[in-house]
Amino acid sequence: MISSAAPLPATTSEPPRVVLATLNAKYIHASLGLRCLLANMDRHGGGGLRAVTQLREFVIQQRPTQIVEELLALNPQVIGLGIYIWNVVETTQVLRLLKALRPDIKVVLGGPEVSHEVEAQEICRLADHVITGWGDVSFPKICRALLDGPQPLMKVIAGEQPPLDDLAFPYDEYTDADIAKRLLYVEASRGCPFKCEFCLSALDKTAWAFDLDAFMAEMNALYQRGARNFKFVDRTFNLKVEHSVRILQFFLDRLQMANEVPNLFVHFEVVPDSLPDRLKELIVQFPAGSLQFEVGIQSFNPEVQQRISRKQDNLKTADNLRWLVNQSQAHVHADLIFGLPGETLESFAAGFDRLYALAPHEIQFGILKRLRGTPIARHTADFAMVYDPQTPYTILQNSTIDFATLQRIQRFARYWDMIANSGRFLRARALLLDGVEGSPMSAFSAFLSFSDWLWQSTGKTHEFALEKLVDLLFEHLTGPRGMAEDTVRQALLADYQASGARAKPKCLAELLQAASPSQTQGGQARAQRQSRHVSQHVAGQLRSEIQQAAAAA
Repeated sequence: MISSAAPLPATTSEPPRVVLATLNAKYIHASLGLRCLLANMDRHGGGGLRAVTQLREFVIQQRPTQIVEELLALNPQVIGLGIYIWNVVETTQVLRLLKALRPDIKVVLGGPEVSHEVEAQEICRLADHVITGWGDVSFPKICRALLDGPQPLMKVIAGEQPPLDDLAFPYDEYTDADIAKRLLYVEASRGCPFKCEFCLSALDKTAWAFDLDAFMAEMNALYQRGARNFKFVDRTFNLKVEHSVRILQFFLDRLQMANEVPNLFVHFEVVPDSLPDRLKELIVQFPAGSLQFEVGIQSFNPEVQQRISRKQDNLKTADNLRWLVNQSQAHVHADLIFGLPGETLESFAAGFDRLYALAPHEIQFGILKRLRGTPIARHTADFAMVYDPQTPYTILQNSTIDFATLQRIQRFARYWDMIANSGRFLRARALLLDGVEGSPMSAFSAFLSFSDWLWQSTGKTHEFALEKLVDLLFEHLTGPRGMAEDTVRQALLADYQASGARAKPKCLAELLQAASPSQTQGGQARAQRQSRHVSQHVAGQLRSEIQQAAAAA
């Protein structure tokens, strides 16, 4: 099992004067932002600063007192905390404790969550300083000022944005343990030229690319150290075709296979309506399990797209998705957002069905969030947008979607991830969503009906054992959906055996009892499970966790 806390680096004879810390959502995530700051401590804060700076990563599941105990044991003069939408609540409690116990330690905040609406946040009031925007240059400078002696400093400091050539790359800061056990985040560019109003990247003026020769040298160094799992955080990986071609070719040249499983896994976020032939020629050469694309659809509704300043050619987008699914072996992860201003349940359902018909491997079904600073706020009055004041600031209702409907869709999203995206119910999912010949239900309607039934039957959205889900699917498909018991049992049996599970759902007890041991526990089940993992682009426990992290991040 992988530990929930990052391993401690080797101790030094001298305690650190600066500690960089954050709370990650999971251990497998490794903070790229903190490593960017760490790599630039000497370049922008003066010689010797990196030597007295240490990195500490925690996870949000850890007790705040445990985190504070470890930080105070280092006895630093300055603590820098990376603040994001997923950790602001837990980090606020950590900061409360730090300030109660050691008010003399200077705490500097940075990150997207504290780069906007600073005056409205308790965590910002508790901190000594807040850097908004880019911190690569400004954090080392403020650390040097704090360490060199008392001098007047602004509480809120606008981060300095330098040319990318002035920044040191962060990749040497990944440890051998990071490379062996964690997802490595990398960036060939920063920023985004598009203005989608639900995204913080809408505030960028353009996209800036790192020097490609220097970046590729860094990737090669990581690869030589044993890195095999890369997630590119670029918002628009395929924006510059020349860069995309060279990066894909780099990984293609290094691909090797062991027992038909690729030794590389690479994740990119792509612009959905731009997939020129030069990229396609490379994409088709990647084997299953090596390449994942996150494709942001968000909405197929042209009026909604225009309203939120999203430029997207829907016909080209559909053609490219169809090509990726049918002509390549890439794993395709497509995103939709529910709750955008002016989107109705009916128009969203039509978009969902359109996307489902294109058959991406996963549909990530998100609910709109009002991230601090995003332009989506300009629609609040016109569309009566009401958001949860607590993180993650999810939409609660608007002029076209009432609160009760949004709660239904929240459950739909949870159940969809559990059933449709898990890869464990490929045959049962086909029965559930596609039904039998002549079924009048669309995929969206069919799953919404199942979602409503599941909630009414169980009152739960979490903590379902696999065996319980099998029985619930059987009950729904043979009950409200009226399907033949034998047809449903055979589909569920095949799915269950492929999963490698060994318990016995009630609906399959007799069939599993009659099956040979090799079918229920031995080689056939393992082979089917490995096949499912490859088709879902996962290889082994670590690869499975890495892909889930890449899809959720």
